[in-house]
Amino acid sequence: MNYSLVQHRDKMKDKVDYKPTKYTSVKNMRLIDPEDRLKALADYGTAVDIDPNIPPRRYYRSGIEMIRMANVYMEEGSQENAYILFMKFMTIFLEKIRKHPQYDTVPVKDRATNQQKLREIFPKAEALKKQLLAQYKMEQIKYLEDAKKREKIEMERLKREEEQRLKDEEDRKNKLAARTAANAAKAMLGTTSSVTDQDIVAKKPIVTRPQSPIKDIKPPRTEEKAIPEVDRSTKPRLLDKHALRDVILPNKAMTEFLLLASRNTMLNKETCGILAGRLERNKLLVTHVLIPQQTGSPDSCTTHKEEDIFDYQDQHNLITLGWIHTHPTQTAFLSSVDLHTHCAYQLMMPEAIAVVCAPKYQDTGFYTLTADYGLDFIANCRTSGFHPHPTQPALYTVAEHCKLDSMALINMVDLRK
Repeated sequence: MNYSLVQHRDKMKDKVDYKPTKYTSVKNMRLIDPEDRLKALADYGTAVDIDPNIPPRRYYRSGIEMIRMANVYMEEGSQENAYILFMKFMTIFLEKIRKHPQYDTVPVKDRATNQQKLREIFPKAEALKKQLLAQYKMEQIKYLEDAKKREKIEMERLKREEEQRLKDEEDRKNKLAARTAANAAKAMLGTTSSVTDQDIVAKKPIVTRPQSPIKDIKPPRTEEKAIPEVDRSTKPRLLDKHALRDVILPNKAMTEFLLLASRNTMLNKETCGILAGRLERNKLLVTHVLIPQQTGSPDSCTTHKEEDIFDYQDQHNLITLGWIHTHPTQTAFLSSVDLHTHCAYQLMMPEAIAVVCAPKYQDTGFYTLTADYGLDFIANCRTSGFHPHPTQPALYTVAEHCKLDSMALINMVDLRK
């Protein structure tokens, strides 16, 4: 193991323990500390594990796609997302992948390419770390300044309300004292008529205010100051591990895929393809459907020559976003074999979707393994072939993050020819 690279990666992580804190006042602002935020970002990127059931070469392919996405994030100015991907890449290929039981089967060429990528991203990641730290410091200053302004204005408002309350209380006491004095004078004179408030005012002018509950007292509008809006972009954000980017899928993808699969469908054979595309403005756009060489049966499909897919993706700078396949005679759902197939995709790309086309029933399903249960359950299931799974809790669900686009174009690439 290249320990100098590992040490370099570890130096990029802050050593302060990360403990979430609420930001309720200026005095309770620990979480916006720049060092804490950077540490949280690094921890998020390094929280990755290796599944021994997924071939190591799949991880090496995923690593190439991580770098592609990180470069897009860099170009779009999304430094945080780029930094997370760099940290994930370094964690996988500096320590985790070496524990894979099939690590020795990784081709020398793939290892050499991977080492070159590691050497390239170290300076990029280090530069990103410095930029983010500087950015967080500026955001901290701005956020605290805004919070202090709001706190000062709030204190002034409370002070005005208290002064108004005291003034009204004094007026009430004066009025009560005047009424008491008037009644005493009446008793001394032995008169039988009652003294009204108008009599009191006539004898001794006393300025009074309409009495109202304290809670209804408001300071004059002329004295109010506008409370400045806080720039929400400077407020620290907690990372949501289950937050998924949208996957934009052209409607035409399913129509054109079914046309290519029609011959197999007539022969009662499944057809499968790979969904590939690009990252743009933090959305994953499906731009290609790659049909690899394959053999199909009524309930399964096996791909061959994956290197053809890899070569095409490398040439066109594409990332894998999921897969699509047909159910010639059945409805749209994920079988036990489908669940295991999709697990490998989703472990590599959390947003990966599984599209199932059921032409006989004119039905199409867009699925993903449930993040809180299904993904871990299938990843730890060691049974192969078709086998029963529990139905509750649900192992998969509708991919709500998959958005259909009726205007987007799709490239169908049939590698079977």
